[in-house]
Formats: sequence, structure tokens, C-alpha cells
Amino acid sequence: MPPPCQPCRERRIGVISDTHGLLRPEALEALEGVDRILHAGDIGDPDHLDALARIAPVTAIRGNIDRGHWARALPETVSLTIGGMRIHMIHDRKTLKADPEAEGWDVVISGHSHKPSIEKNGRTLWLNPGAAGPRRFRLPVTIAYLWKEAGRPRASIQALPV
Repeated sequence: MPPPCQPCRERRIGVISDTHGLLRPEALEALEGVDRILHAGDIGDPDHLDALARIAPVTAIRGNIDRGHWARALPETVSLTIGGMRIHMIHDRKTLKADPEAEGWDVVISGHSHKPSIEKNGRTLWLNPGAAGPRRFRLPVTIAYLWKEAGRPRASIQALPV
């Protein structure tokens, strides 16, 4: 279950990555009720974006496994503002060339490593939701939630019961 909004008028954002062609029913269930979904790449199947869009509006970027005509239509990075948070998405954090603070980004979302993490560096929150698709090594299968509380971005990782 997503964390409660504080206050309830705040937007809740579901963050998912590295589905690699496997959109688990547990992930769809965990995302029910969010106001927006961000997919940080390695989607693997364009139909999964349609399934996610039945829950909430989706913004997705292309990951390194996303190939073909449908994938070329996706940007490699995207910057957007949701609920007053300036968010930048890039699949592989190691390829980021910009300075998030100089760019004014409150949150940088990445995937690729399959390792869920939440880090605060200066005024920027770094969020990797982990991987929601096929299990890799002994890493958990996870998604994340992002919201704004007391004027600052907050995030939590949700392990999926798989």
C-alpha cells in the first residue's frame, strides 16, 4: 500500500523501472490509487505502458533494452514538474552529465542497477525504485512511491510480494 498523503491533497507518484517485459500483477496492484506513474526505463513491452496508463497518466523513458519503433518514440531523459517537484528521469544514473542542483532538480529518478535506493545529496533526492520485473540475483522485486511533504520530496520503497 502506498504511504498516506500528508495532507491528502498531495499527489502520490508511483515509480517503477526495469520491468524487462514482465509487468507483474503485484506491481499493478501496488500502483492502484497513485495520481501519476513514472517508468524509468527497460520496459521491454510497449503494451505495459498501456496497462499502467489504465491506472494513472504515465511518463516513461527508454532504457538500454528498449528497442524498436515503439522505443524510439520514448525519450532517453525527461524533466518534468509534478506537484511542485522538479523531477529528472534518466535510466542509468552513471550517464548523468548535469549537476542536479545547478539544474534545480528536486528529484533524480534512475533505474538500470535493479538496486532500490533513496539518497539525499544536497537538496536533491536520488531515487532508484529497483526492478519490478524478473528477479535478478538476490535483489528484491520493488517499486517506489514519491510525494511532497512539508515542501520537500519524500520517497519510500515497496517490496512486492512475489
